[in-house]
Amino acid sequence: MAQNPKINGRSAATTMVAAMAVIGVIDNYIAVISQDVSIWQFMIVRGAFALPIIIMLSFLGLGTMRPIRTWAVGLRSLLIAISMLFYFGSLSFMPIAQGLAGLFTSPIFILIITAFILKERIGPVRILAVGLGFVGIILVLELEASSLSWVNFIPVFGGLFYALGSVATRQLCNGESTVSLLSMLLTIQCIMGFCALVILSIYGPDVPYGSDGFLLRGWIWPITEVLPYIVLQSVGSILGIGLIIRAYQIGDASYVAVYEYSVFVFAPLYAWLMFSQDMTLVQASGIALIAGAGVLITLRST
Repeated sequence: MAQNPKINGRSAATTMVAAMAVIGVIDNYIAVISQDVSIWQFMIVRGAFALPIIIMLSFLGLGTMRPIRTWAVGLRSLLIAISMLFYFGSLSFMPIAQGLAGLFTSPIFILIITAFILKERIGPVRILAVGLGFVGIILVLELEASSLSWVNFIPVFGGLFYALGSVATRQLCNGESTVSLLSMLLTIQCIMGFCALVILSIYGPDVPYGSDGFLLRGWIWPITEVLPYIVLQSVGSILGIGLIIRAYQIGDASYVAVYEYSVFVFAPLYAWLMFSQDMTLVQASGIALIAGAGVLITLRST
């Protein structure tokens, strides 16, 4: 059995930053993909490209695809899959900075779950972090009472379900291989996509061309123009997740987790350079508060 690699803080930080750079770039193309296909078709096609790569990694000895507890891995994967639905869905109609801010509220929800469901003490510093995080949500989503709608909270729902999936990972999936977790997630996303497309083929409404049909569009063919972006998402997701795993293998978790927030640099910067997406000073302040809350929670939790 291979020995655990030596702890190397600098390499771990560099690896995590590289992972966030990859994810920050590829997630920008969800908005492009949403113009042509539905989120359901995207999940199926992405899974068709990604699963063979995962199988190959398993054959190369990087982990078994067979879970120890199938129900636990399935539950965790379902929660993460739902969170990705909210997150990817939000990227079709709002800037990536806002979508990421919603997803990265997950440490706040993890803390709330820890306190009220798992009955663990959290202390005043982390309570303060929760307050800062919620102020950040209001700022980054630019919520106003006159225009308040559940649609504004779609990425925050993603953060909630991602938090539930993270808690399930920690509480139920100890000892499971990363390959089994990733393959189950992709499989469940493919199943969800297939079921949704079947329902839409029977009851689905006529939807307009463009991102407005990302959630309600049926199967579209051909997809020649958007296929390269789906392949990029497939390969990039595996690379990004692989780098995240590597970072946590060679670095202390509490130290490495802080560098996940570097995605707030790469994603908005790439969106500004390639897609001319601007970010207001108020939104930037909200992102800073959410990131700061996450860092506080991460450090105090250890």
